[in-house]
Amino acid sequence: MAVKKDYYEVLEVDKNASEEDIKRAYRRLAKKYHPDLNPGDKEAEAKFKEINEAYEVLCDKEKRAKYDQFGHSAFDPNGFGGGGFGGFGDFTGGFGDIGDIFETFFGGGFGFSTSSSRRRSGPRRGSDLKYELEIDFEDAVFGVKKEISVTRDETCPSCKGSGAKDDSSIETCRTCGGSGEVRHIQNSPLGRIVNVRTCESCHGEGKIIKNPCSSCLGRGIVRKTRKITIDIPAGVDDGSILTLRGEGEPGQKGGPNGDLYVYLKVKPHKLFKRDGADLFCEIPISFAKAALGGSISVPTLEGNVDYTIEEGTQTGTTFKLKGKGVKNLKRNTKGDLYFTVKVEVPKRLSEKQKELLKQFAEASGETIGDSGKSFFGKVRDAFGK
Repeated sequence: MAVKKDYYEVLEVDKNASEEDIKRAYRRLAKKYHPDLNPGDKEAEAKFKEINEAYEVLCDKEKRAKYDQFGHSAFDPNGFGGGGFGGFGDFTGGFGDIGDIFETFFGGGFGFSTSSSRRRSGPRRGSDLKYELEIDFEDAVFGVKKEISVTRDETCPSCKGSGAKDDSSIETCRTCGGSGEVRHIQNSPLGRIVNVRTCESCHGEGKIIKNPCSSCLGRGIVRKTRKITIDIPAGVDDGSILTLRGEGEPGQKGGPNGDLYVYLKVKPHKLFKRDGADLFCEIPISFAKAALGGSISVPTLEGNVDYTIEEGTQTGTTFKLKGKGVKNLKRNTKGDLYFTVKVEVPKRLSEKQKELLKQFAEASGETIGDSGKSFFGKVRDAFGK
């Protein structure tokens, strides 16, 4: 059996961490390992469950004190941390039934309290949503506003989430008296045992709807497509994720909405390639320009820039234009533009151009034509073969 990790280690906090430190660590790790952000990743899913288990204990003062005293044994029905009540109650729910145990101990009877299920759930956070958005290269560099359509559940406007046709259509459950729980008391040689179960009549809600809302059919939510405007900042890259808080599925029983995660896919550019905040491109220049030097026009995402190259520039030489790259989101600075010159050899020459090139070759001591030795011939001469 695998040994459980220390809950403080799981949340990456010190044992003296404050409640706010624990909450902050949980939000950071839960977002990192959330199954929706790591589809198909079993390790991330297991880590996410581990994080939630640790948070459930450390965010509760009583559970945390129990854990600090007994460690994981506090939640083991067979361990000393359970106080000798092993087998009674749902300890994995975080002492969900210890209140019942103490109530029967000190509230008038000597006995035990058990529960077949956890207590009626409280507010629950809504599910997160994922949206993939493709944008142009320039939009990623300079930023842009985009409008997207998201289909999600929303609180029914007709019943305002109650699920009932009107207020008179909601009745307190007669079976449980509105508590959502039904208690069965049984006397045994060990004392009185109180068995707490979720009310089957109202399913733990405490209320029963006689006439459901016609718009949502009693669900309290309706499916709608809503348009949302996204402000995409300058400098985002392919694979960037934008988080829109509260734009996910609605929470239940007063819980907060989930979040909307927008995954950006950036279209490639015809000329530029990107590496972080830097841009790269190739620029063709003529043989004459490479040999004689001079001013060339360099394209950037903000327009052409004149740049002077030295005479004798070789093909493959790379130059840098500082600050002509992409905005760095973290440092609020701009990257650079690197351009590499590529000397183009003309494929079609006029007779005059050919004659001038021959004259240039002769002036350089180079023989043009069949009488000159080939490259391999010169190699053989050099090695005496």
